[in-house]
Amino acid sequence: MNIRDFLSVKDVAIDVAVSDKQKLLLELASKAGARLRLEPEHILAELSKREQLGSTGVGDGVAIPHARFSEIEKTFGMFFRLRKPIDFDALDGKRIDLVFLLLLPEGSKGQQLSALACVARKLRSPAVTATLRKSANATEISRVLAFE
Repeated sequence: MNIRDFLSVKDVAIDVAVSDKQKLLLELASKAGARLRLEPEHILAELSKREQLGSTGVGDGVAIPHARFSEIEKTFGMFFRLRKPIDFDALDGKRIDLVFLLLLPEGSKGQQLSALACVARKLRSPAVTATLRKSANATEISRVLAFE
């Protein structure tokens, strides 16, 4: 599996202005809801439920919020680069500025693990995150993320 299988350039946003974790999750839910024709409130509820289990802020300024939905048939991804880092209760205590949203089909445990591993592996690289932070536009970010 490759990130290009579930991330489109139109689902990449840079300089997103949010002030806290809840506002970020709401913005992600609103954008994803519009793209997938799902109620943003439903997406927000599932993302919030997942965050209650433990933060998806994985460290080094990166968060990978995710949830499963019976209403979708294939994995959907969205990437935000924030204008200013925010507190996200990340595992390392650092603020986050790179966010990769994953919405996964309900019955796809193997697909879920594969997509999460794919994103985590890519965003674990300091060279990749440095490039994402200085990329000029969504097209550049998409290329960086999709490149194997």
